Amino acid sequence: MSSISLVPPGDRHRRGRGRPHPKGRPVDPQARAEVRAVLGDRPRTPDLLIEHLHLLQERFGYLSAAHLAALAEEMRLAQAEVFEVATFYAHFDVVREGESLPPPLTLRVCDSVACMLAGSEALCTTLAQALAGEGVRVVRAPCMGACDRAPAAMLGQRLLAPVSLDRAREAVSARLVDPQEPPAQSLHAYRAEGGFSHLSALRQASDREAAIARVLDELERAGLRGLGGAGFPTARKWRIVRSFPGPRALCVNADEGEPGTFKDGWHLARRPFRFLEGMLIAGEVVEAERMWIYLRDEYPHIRLLLERAIRELEAEGLIEPGRIVLRRGAGAYICGEESALIESIEGKRGLPRHRPPYVAERGLFGRPTLVNNVETLSWVPVILEKGGAWFAAQGRRGAKGLRSFSVSGRVREPGVKIAPAGITLRELIEECCGGMAPGHELRAFLPGGASGGILPAKLADVPLDFGTLEPYGCFIGSHAVVVLSQQDDLRAVARNLMAFFADESCGQCTPCRVGTEKALALMQASRWDGTLLAELAQAMRDASICGLGQAAPNPLESLFRHFPELFAAEELPRRTEV
Repeated sequence: MSSISLVPPGDRHRRGRGRPHPKGRPVDPQARAEVRAVLGDRPRTPDLLIEHLHLLQERFGYLSAAHLAALAEEMRLAQAEVFEVATFYAHFDVVREGESLPPPLTLRVCDSVACMLAGSEALCTTLAQALAGEGVRVVRAPCMGACDRAPAAMLGQRLLAPVSLDRAREAVSARLVDPQEPPAQSLHAYRAEGGFSHLSALRQASDREAAIARVLDELERAGLRGLGGAGFPTARKWRIVRSFPGPRALCVNADEGEPGTFKDGWHLARRPFRFLEGMLIAGEVVEAERMWIYLRDEYPHIRLLLERAIRELEAEGLIEPGRIVLRRGAGAYICGEESALIESIEGKRGLPRHRPPYVAERGLFGRPTLVNNVETLSWVPVILEKGGAWFAAQGRRGAKGLRSFSVSGRVREPGVKIAPAGITLRELIEECCGGMAPGHELRAFLPGGASGGILPAKLADVPLDFGTLEPYGCFIGSHAVVVLSQQDDLRAVARNLMAFFADESCGQCTPCRVGTEKALALMQASRWDGTLLAELAQAMRDASICGLGQAAPNPLESLFRHFPELFAAEELPRRTEV
């Protein structure tokens, strides 16, 4: 009987074939030294892979094959695993062997729907020509969360919104590549207004179970729902997570990548401590050992603010050091899906998981996990302060509560608007946005961002809430409203949205990966094959793994349903229902 030798984990590559190094590219000594210098004494655990890739990208401006191989060795990961993660995320510039290095500066110009309406396509071409000799690479990029200040661009980590040729030149000349830090928020001022009192009461309650039940009852009375898009009742979700044995985790979805959506960034920039209190209350209710905030990489200024706020909470003794973990994405819209977000926090590609099990039962690191978005948690302290009945009464037409609408497009005053749930588009424009922009008349609108569909002006008096738009083939989603006028080409808008989905598909399932690309190709033709597009849309809706592929056809189907006048008779699907 042969003996079994126990090989230390770092030497597993030596088993069997006696290789002097791991499978894959030999590690360059200089690259190894540079990677070690960048990482310093940081842990090398696999979940930190994306964070370490960010550090290397920021230090060198790109990710070389040599550095990726050295990082794999340093973290004891397979080189293939490191390469596949680095190439999955759009914000990592992987330079393969033989490829030329990128220019020192990269200017990313948003081409999503609000910026398209503001002329970003022509601007991108102008910027590329004007900055060609200044060591600047100009590339198209998806939504940056600045739709109300379109067109937007980012030079390094500096947001330029609205961007113009002169402003871009000025930023390039001054090398303004670091994020512009937002004004500091005062923890002491927030506490003086009663902030964190409900958290303290919950922690100090003699009958903890009764205190938790009171919180859940108030949220239920308020009718608070998940405001990241799905609209699942918040109290019910918290109870479901509590029903599974611990240890449990909490993840905050701050990865709002839906074109037209920027409300979470607004809440974080203006009321970070209110959000953090809501998160900590949620953590107490579900008894989460640790809490993770997953912040989109397009918000580097918010990252600075949150890092500072978390340090203040630790210094004040409101949380133990390390209980809140701030992680950043790397440019992948799919990570707004809760299971893909969890995969990304674990240091992997953001591929949605097959379900069941649902993340409430087996989520982050296999633990029962509560996932809520920023706005949902931000309302929690308000509800506990003013009462669930008060919050519920703020809605209109039977809807409950307040909503944060991200409004962009052809209105006089775009931005985040706090308005009653159940408000109509016409009321939202007139009461909160100062009316339509000069020279524009309402023609159509996106009620729920890129995936929520497109509705005609004749439906501007339908209440904007969960369940009210579905009869028209649309949904409210994350409450991202993009207003379109008689000056806008609706077919071009639908193409823009489908191009976004084609680019952002994670590629895991064929119906979405191939379907979005095929649909985009068909929509780029001068005449659309409506019957083929309708069949393709149905296949994507029926067979895609997650909401991206299922919802991608919504804008296309909306045009056929509500705007048949845009098409010749032979372009329309040969059936009454799409």
